Amino acid sequence: MKQLALALAVTGAFALGVPATPANATQSYEARVTASYASRSAHDDMVATFGVDTVKPGKYLWRDVPASAGDERVVISLGDQLAYLYRGNELMAVASVSSGSDGRESPAGVFQILNKTPMHRSKKYDNAPMPFAQFFTDYGIALHAGANPGYPASHGCIRLPSAFAKKLYTVTEVGTPILIGA
Repeated sequence: MKQLALALAVTGAFALGVPATPANATQSYEARVTASYASRSAHDDMVATFGVDTVKPGKYLWRDVPASAGDERVVISLGDQLAYLYRGNELMAVASVSSGSDGRESPAGVFQILNKTPMHRSKKYDNAPMPFAQFFTDYGIALHAGANPGYPASHGCIRLPSAFAKKLYTVTEVGTPILIGA
């Protein structure tokens, strides 16, 4: 809960009056605006930090940021098909993603990691493997390793490059905020 409130405050949601609870802050209009603002700002941070304006499908960039910099948060840009990992106000990593395809779009808003499992199998989609799954909805949507063509191709989950998903899994915890913007 504390990390979600921090993510909302850092991204300007505090000024928008978004409640800092998962039940009220997930897919409200204010939460979607907050997440979209965060994803646009993250792109600028990527250019300033890594000197690139995109990451190729299946690839990621990572730099060490000390734990003392603050708590982690994940920002997803559905439009750019990129994931950003922050530690405090420092951009730590960026990776390509594959979000939900037409008719199975990934949800936008402010979420938090509800539970994690190193190897999950989908109950809905033919026992499909979901390595390093980090669930952020009650209906099975997660960040996880998977096919990463660089365009929306999932059933709603956010697929990550395998090596990035593994590293991300080690630095996040239940309660880590996830902001998903357009």
